[in-house]
Amino acid sequence: MPTMPAVPPQPAPQAQGNGTPTPAAPAPQEPRRTAFAEGLDRLRHAATTEPGRLRIIGAFLAALVIAFGAVTAWQTSDRAAAADDVLNKSQPLSSAAADIYRSLADANTAASSGFLAGGQETATSRDRYEKDIDKAAAGLVKAAANSDPDSPAAATVTKLNRLLPEYKGLVERARTYNRQGFPVGGAYLRYANEKMQNDMLPAAEDLYTSENERLRADYDDATPYPWAAIALGVLVLAALAWAQHRNYRRTNRVMNHGLVAATATTTVVLLWLVVGHTVARAGLNDSYDHGVRSLNVLHDARIASLKARGNENLTLVARGAETVTVKDANGVEQTLDAYDSDFQKDMKTLGAGLAEAAKLADDNSGEKPVTEAQGNMKEWQNRHKAARDEDDNGNYEAALNRVIGPENATGECFDSVDDNLAKAIAHEETEFEQAAGDGLDAMTGLTVGAAVLAVLGAAGAVLGIGRRLSEYR
Repeated sequence: MPTMPAVPPQPAPQAQGNGTPTPAAPAPQEPRRTAFAEGLDRLRHAATTEPGRLRIIGAFLAALVIAFGAVTAWQTSDRAAAADDVLNKSQPLSSAAADIYRSLADANTAASSGFLAGGQETATSRDRYEKDIDKAAAGLVKAAANSDPDSPAAATVTKLNRLLPEYKGLVERARTYNRQGFPVGGAYLRYANEKMQNDMLPAAEDLYTSENERLRADYDDATPYPWAAIALGVLVLAALAWAQHRNYRRTNRVMNHGLVAATATTTVVLLWLVVGHTVARAGLNDSYDHGVRSLNVLHDARIASLKARGNENLTLVARGAETVTVKDANGVEQTLDAYDSDFQKDMKTLGAGLAEAAKLADDNSGEKPVTEAQGNMKEWQNRHKAARDEDDNGNYEAALNRVIGPENATGECFDSVDDNLAKAIAHEETEFEQAAGDGLDAMTGLTVGAAVLAVLGAAGAVLGIGRRLSEYR
């Protein structure tokens, strides 16, 4: 009979304190592995084989091409939106804010001109005042509709909407007393002018400044180069070139149709991105240099002319009631009429603005009205000096006739300056719209085109690698 194998001796269980044997300790178990660790092991194992390496390369190339398309679409979409805001939102609002300022200042000028005419206020002067008030109110409505509720611009618009009826009431009282021959009418008009000069026009200027800052911010968002997309595009081309070179070294085949297609689509997107944004940037920069800068200077010059005209009229309204003490070049103090002193400052600002506008004008159509405005300004200064001489000599009626008279009055010069500045502004707005429109058009279709071509390029990379994988089946 076969004998049973001998069983090695087993250690006897140790007795516990009560005499019961202690059970043997269980064998240690390996810790449970996470899904991530198992996946990493599979990936590491796949990388040791050529098919596994090809799958990894294909997935990496496809993801890289998709990422390039996504970043390109994102950055070009942001810049196109900012360029659209420049053309259709922020610049028109900046011009609207300047028009609000101009309308208020011109209404103040028309009110003072009508007051000087006394009870014989012309229908033209009255209509001009009413149209300016209506235009300012319409501009405030437009600004309110395009301002964020909690923004400083909205608060400024609210303030102007509150002050405008108050100003109109003061002007109407001044007219009523003036028609009756009461001197208190001049006091009411001066009070209305103070409200306009100290409260309303500074608020309108703040609105104009904030809209200009908004316009500058939109330019800053629209013009920077999309460096992230460009860098990623170069990286994609380098990765595709490496993959094709690797394929050539292992198969001795010069071309892989899928990888070549991916390279072609990536190249098209990258060139489209660089060329399109360069053209768009050039158009936007041109619209700023030869549009916005000139418009800002012209708007400031027009505002200075309106202020000067208002102060010229108020010089005759106040009749020396408001004075200011200034020092001349030698440091000697002298007392001057406050409104005439402000008139001289405004004319200096106007002269400097017209000189700057003439430098910025890049063609004859833009330079001609500015040059004519400079000639009108010089004639205005000569006629104003003659009017002041008459007033200083006690010839008030003669001075009044030289300011608001039907012929050879300073009002004619002011109207000519204002008309020529309006022509120059219209010309610069046309140039701005054309240049900014060209810049926006250069980015048309780039966002959608980049996304579509990126998908096609990723598909080409996957198909090209799939063709190599089919050789191992």
